[in-house]
Amino acid sequence: MSATVTAGVHPGSRVLVTGGAGRLGRSVVNELMSAGYEVVSVDRAHTAVRDVRQIDLDLLDTAATREAFIEIAPDAVVHLAAIAVPGALPDADVFQINTQLAWSVLEATVAAEVGALLVASSPTVIGYGAPGGWQPTYLPLDEDHPIAPWNGYAVSKVAVEEIVQMAVRRYGERVRFGLFRPCYVIAPEEWHGARTQQGHTVAERLADPRLSAVALFNYVDARDAGDFVRAWLQNCADIPNGEVFFVTASDALVLESTASSLARLVPRTADAAASVAGNSGAFSGLRAEQLLGWTATRSWRTELITASPIDDQEASRA
Repeated sequence: MSATVTAGVHPGSRVLVTGGAGRLGRSVVNELMSAGYEVVSVDRAHTAVRDVRQIDLDLLDTAATREAFIEIAPDAVVHLAAIAVPGALPDADVFQINTQLAWSVLEATVAAEVGALLVASSPTVIGYGAPGGWQPTYLPLDEDHPIAPWNGYAVSKVAVEEIVQMAVRRYGERVRFGLFRPCYVIAPEEWHGARTQQGHTVAERLADPRLSAVALFNYVDARDAGDFVRAWLQNCADIPNGEVFFVTASDALVLESTASSLARLVPRTADAAASVAGNSGAFSGLRAEQLLGWTATRSWRTELITASPIDDQEASRA
C-alpha cells in the first residue's frame, strides 16, 4: 500500500477497479491485467474476465467500502461504477447515486492511503443534445470548452468532477487524482453485431447517422479506453494533479465527412464544424496525446464486422 505516488503506478502494482463487470469495466480490467497489473474488480456483478479477483460490494455502503479498500490495500483505484445511461432512472436518483458513489470511493481511497485515484466522468457535461438546442463555442471540443449539462446524468458527472477537484485541493499532497471523459463506449463484442448501450448495432448507427448525430458522432473502443487507464496510471505523477481528459477515437462514427454530417444533422454546429477536417472527430484527444503519449489505435474502419460489409466505395467517401 502506497500513501504517495512519486513515479507513476506501474505493472506489478495492485489496482482496484470499481464497476469492473460493466461494458467499459471489462475492457479496463482485461487491458490492465494484460499489461501486468494485479487487478481487483469491485462490483455487484461478476466480470467475465478470467482469473481476476472479484469482490461483490455495494459501494453505497460507505463503511463496507472503507473496510474493503483497507483490506484490499490497492496502489491505485479506478472508479467506473455509476448509473451509466441518461434516463435509466429519474434524474434525481441518478444524481444522488452517482455522486454518493464518488464520495464513498473517495473517502475509502483516502482512508486506505491509496496513492492514485482515476475517476470516470462523461463528455455529456458539454451539453450537446439539449432539447432547447445547443451550439458549440468551437470545434473540435476540448477539455476547456464550456460545460452546459441538461439532465441528471450529465449534472451528476459535473458534480463528480467538482468532488475530485475538491479532493485535489484537500488531499493533493498525498494522492494523485485524475478524471477522464470516455466517449460513446463500444465494447469488443459490439463490433461483431451485439447491441450498443442505446439498443442499436454499430452498423445501424452508421447506416442511419441520425442515431449518432445527437452525440456528435463520438465514440471510443473500450479496449482503447482501457489502454488510456494504463497510460494515466503510469504517468500520473508527472502531470497536473486533477487533470481532465477526453478519451476518444481519432475519427467520427459516420460515413461522410464529419463537417458535412454535422452541418446537415446538427445545424447549430455548422459554423464551428467547418474547422473539423475530413473524418476527424468532433472531440479532441490532443491533451491525452501530449501529456500521456496516448492515442486511440482502433476505429470503426478497422474493427467493424458485419454480415453485409460496408461497400468500399461508400467507405472511401468517408
